[in-house]
Amino acid sequence: MKSILILFDSVVSIYIWILIINAVLSWLIAFNVLNTSNRLVYSILDISYKMTDPLLRPIRSFLPNLGNVDISPVVLILLLMFARNLIFEFLAPSMF
Repeated sequence: MKSILILFDSVVSIYIWILIINAVLSWLIAFNVLNTSNRLVYSILDISYKMTDPLLRPIRSFLPNLGNVDISPVVLILLLMFARNLIFEFLAPSMF
């Protein structure tokens, strides 16, 4: 069971980093630092978008419209950290 918790923690940490990378890439594209006509940039952005959009879409529909500011990645990161801490709070003490 301890291995499953470690795996869960690793997956959540990697997903949080993917969310951060996706947000930074979207800012760089919005400020015309990166060009989406570059195949490498487009491929990286497409992969990160496909990985993050299924969880961000319901959050975006729930949040009010704040104009050009998208806080859904921040909300998702907070929810993932809360879920990770909650699982470790209930399952980890019984293992040690």
